[in-house]
Amino acid sequence: MNERIEALLAPVDAAAARDYPGDDGSRQPIHSVYLPGDRYRPSTPREWGEAALEAVAEIGGMTELMRIHGLVDDADEAARIAAKVEAKLRTEPIEDLRLDFEDGFGDRGDEAEDEAVRAGARFVAQAASEGTAPPFIGIRFKCFEPRTRARGLRSLELFVDELAPRGLPENLVLTLPMVTDVAQIEAMVLMLSELERRHDLREGRLTFEIQVETPQAILGVDGTSPLPRMIAAGGGRITGMPYGTYDYSASVGIAAAYQSMEHPAADYAKEVMQAAAAGTGVRLSDGSTNILPVGAGARAAWALHGRLVTRSLERGFYQGWDLHPAQLPSRYAATYAFFRRSLSDANRRLAVYLGEGTGSVMDEPATARALAWFLRRGLDCGSIDEGELAVPVTALAELMAP
Repeated sequence: MNERIEALLAPVDAAAARDYPGDDGSRQPIHSVYLPGDRYRPSTPREWGEAALEAVAEIGGMTELMRIHGLVDDADEAARIAAKVEAKLRTEPIEDLRLDFEDGFGDRGDEAEDEAVRAGARFVAQAASEGTAPPFIGIRFKCFEPRTRARGLRSLELFVDELAPRGLPENLVLTLPMVTDVAQIEAMVLMLSELERRHDLREGRLTFEIQVETPQAILGVDGTSPLPRMIAAGGGRITGMPYGTYDYSASVGIAAAYQSMEHPAADYAKEVMQAAAAGTGVRLSDGSTNILPVGAGARAAWALHGRLVTRSLERGFYQGWDLHPAQLPSRYAATYAFFRRSLSDANRRLAVYLGEGTGSVMDEPATARALAWFLRRGLDCGSIDEGELAVPVTALAELMAP
């Protein structure tokens, strides 16, 4: 009987191992900055960090930023977060940067885009060789819908052709926007396979994100979500799924004044994304807010951005988009506060789980894994220092393993 049962379940086990490998434990950036592709230079991250610090100085400094975010109940902790944010803006202001040749670049004609794509690839290579590139960097090209498909493929090809001989950054990110059909994923895999052969890269070296910003990606004509099939069609190459706030909102008929990351339609789409990506190793990213903290409305915009960042984190979206240097302070302040608020509780519960402490909460292995992931993310972004952990980093790695 056991042999019959094993034979029955063997294909199921193999499919689960293939389709749900779990997260690989590597770092995930907490945000992505989208920048028109022709505006990127190796100095861009430093310039954004300086602009972010100047924006904070204009409203009275980090103490005032903490007040805007409501982080003043504990003065010592507020000062600690403020110091961490300032240090981050001076040393690693951008964690993930995307040279945007889609909405951020528009249609300027083939000659102008060809030139900008090649120049962008050279600047990326220069920054990587100089050590000034963000930890994650890449390109967003135009989508594979009929009107822009040829242009999108050409920009992708030119970028890789220009960059590969100079050396690909370790965490190169290629973003395919506006996905609507599984066949577009298959087309992307074909293109990347050809580029790998052309440049003698190992199979699977080129990976990509799929941007979820159409209702067709959430619910197909057959009444099911195509996202799981899209992830499977990627053959392990899909690393992320960023949500596109405004394209998606407009596509489902939401008036401009009500388009938001926290609209019920946005929450529905992101819940489908969450269920589709669970266990696959594909990371999720929330969208952006287009209310920028500049001018007379800076304080209100910072408060809004900080609240939306916190809301995303509470719902399991550990990455989002930023569109302006002045959004960086609120991104880091809100993110650092989120991780630090639960630091003591996560430390205590993990210690109890590992038999190194006492407490009133009895956590299961899945929750212990989530607690370990929480602390690891806090370490990666700079919110938490290793010395603040109650358990060794090696213990976190063991708990995080699928």
